[in-house]
Amino acid sequence: MTPLKVEFCGEWYDVDPGRPFGIGREGDLVIDDNPYLHRTFLTLSAEHGLWWLHNVGQLLSATVADTAGGVQAWLAPGARLPIVFQTMHVMFSAGSTTYDFSIHAETDYYASSLSHSASDAGTTIMPVTLTTGQRLLVLALAEPILLQHSAGRATVPTSADAAARLGWSMTTFNRKLDNVCEKLDRIGVQGLRGGRGKLATNRRARLVEYAVATRLVSAEDLPMLDSEGDAGDAS
Repeated sequence: MTPLKVEFCGEWYDVDPGRPFGIGREGDLVIDDNPYLHRTFLTLSAEHGLWWLHNVGQLLSATVADTAGGVQAWLAPGARLPIVFQTMHVMFSAGSTTYDFSIHAETDYYASSLSHSASDAGTTIMPVTLTTGQRLLVLALAEPILLQHSAGRATVPTSADAAARLGWSMTTFNRKLDNVCEKLDRIGVQGLRGGRGKLATNRRARLVEYAVATRLVSAEDLPMLDSEGDAGDAS
């Protein structure tokens, strides 16, 4: 097997192909003592000539993406997927905290690319188009993660804090959050709805995971949050 390494908070971990590598509140990679995090949430293991990422938890899901953000998967409890890119980013939320780490392999089985374009009306990352107001909302929620210089942990702001950051009323913020989640749900993004039309209770965290993993927003977009004008009037 080709070597596999994991980076978290600036520290590197070697993965032994002879046994599963545990990630969670306990294990080979201790993420945090967060009580909402499983003792062992994810494992990395070698099987059939490939490395695999397996969600062995019962409640939490993880967002996995390649470096370009062109390939994204939602790893639900019990699911697993092969490590087929040279670098893969993993994000997940436990309680109010969102974590991310990266997996580095020597072998790159697939290559991916991402088509995107920008205009005054918003940013398009095929097939998602965000209006200026929707993009500002996502940026306000993702700001703590985007400000990180390396993979680690950050707290997703509450709706009230994000609305205050934007200078919006809660009514405006909730309406735009509904619109963004519904738009992404329509194109098949999982985890934003709780079933039978109900919105998921952790949709802010899932929205941030998806937006950061797929490069829907990036650190280069953050100056928009401090630009002049009434963001609340944006579509």
